[in-house]
Amino acid sequence: MSHRVAITGLGLISPLGNDPAQAFERAMAGESGIALLDESLAGSKPTVGAQVSFDPAPWFNRMQLSGLDKVSQMAVASSLMAMDDAGITLPEDKSAVGVYVGCGMGGAGSLDKGFQSFYADKSRISPLTVIASMANAPAGHISMRLGITGPGMTYSVACASSAIALGEAMRAIRSGEVECAIAGGTEAMLMPGIIGAWQSMQVLATPDAERPEASCRPYDVRRSGLVLAEGAAFFVLERLDAAVARGARIYATLDGYANRCDATHITKPDAVGQERAMRAALRDAGIGAEEVGYCNAHGTATKVGDGVECAALNAIWGEGTPGLRVSSTKSVHGHLLGATGALEALLTTLALHQRRVPPTANSEQLDDECAVNHVREGVDAPDLCAAISNSFAFGGTNATLVLRRFDA
Repeated sequence: MSHRVAITGLGLISPLGNDPAQAFERAMAGESGIALLDESLAGSKPTVGAQVSFDPAPWFNRMQLSGLDKVSQMAVASSLMAMDDAGITLPEDKSAVGVYVGCGMGGAGSLDKGFQSFYADKSRISPLTVIASMANAPAGHISMRLGITGPGMTYSVACASSAIALGEAMRAIRSGEVECAIAGGTEAMLMPGIIGAWQSMQVLATPDAERPEASCRPYDVRRSGLVLAEGAAFFVLERLDAAVARGARIYATLDGYANRCDATHITKPDAVGQERAMRAALRDAGIGAEEVGYCNAHGTATKVGDGVECAALNAIWGEGTPGLRVSSTKSVHGHLLGATGALEALLTTLALHQRRVPPTANSEQLDDECAVNHVREGVDAPDLCAAISNSFAFGGTNATLVLRRFDA
């Protein structure tokens, strides 16, 4: 028996704030969480990023924070927020619950501190460095905090990590392996060494001298690169019939998912591979492309990437994607790497729930190579019934989620 999957809880720590409804309103208004980074992070080269405001004190005491990297702190906090939002009581048999986490870099802060101790300070490295920095630490801490004894999975697939975590959680519920799941992504890698490595790749956005917050310009002829960000976004997913039976608020349903590999290049995207993932996700959801009214695109604002994704969209929805509204919310919250898919899926969920579509901010002169039906100002979408969220990763992995509005 195959079960449909409901989204009943949302938790968030993001550059747009830590309340999902408020973050969505900021995205709708094109209000940016991007700013110039301090020289202590970015060095002498001016660099923009998107940081979060997060105090772990409401969720942890000093003893609990020992050996707990920020990446895990945010994961636990946003998971507990999602649980509270869902108003759910976990089943007595905690093996019927799963934890599915996407994280690209793991505990980067703890690892960075360890290298600092070893190379610069010549001091003793903390024995907690390994357990704080490992990529699966967030999933472990969520499971321990909630006593969950079902699957505890971590997906580290670069920028597709948390989209894959959500998709795999959906599959587990659909198949009956678990009854419900805590699923999402977390990333905390705004560290000098990591930022310096991305600077060396020459793919980061050039700061706008007058408006640093507008430096990320997906699809614009002036786009100059992506903006690194941090944060966490988590969902409570459960069987739709169980959610209806307990009278839960259902934001939307997660009905389709696929991931496919380009198998062409480690960093350069491929339109055929992206098209393959989107078509497979639509088949998995059992819907036609004409039923999808919105795409929260990967749209990183890189010269090559934006045009490739638009070509893939046009291959499915037709030249200019006349029936599909397209936007990239990275224009206001930046690129959270492994947590991006979850944050964008959360915003897509609220777009369906409220039937409003957020814009791509800062795109004033659209590139002819990116000819799709762009949303450039937040709009009402009274006909919106289904949407997709795209996450495309270094390594060539492309993941697409298909979500539907739920009307009881």
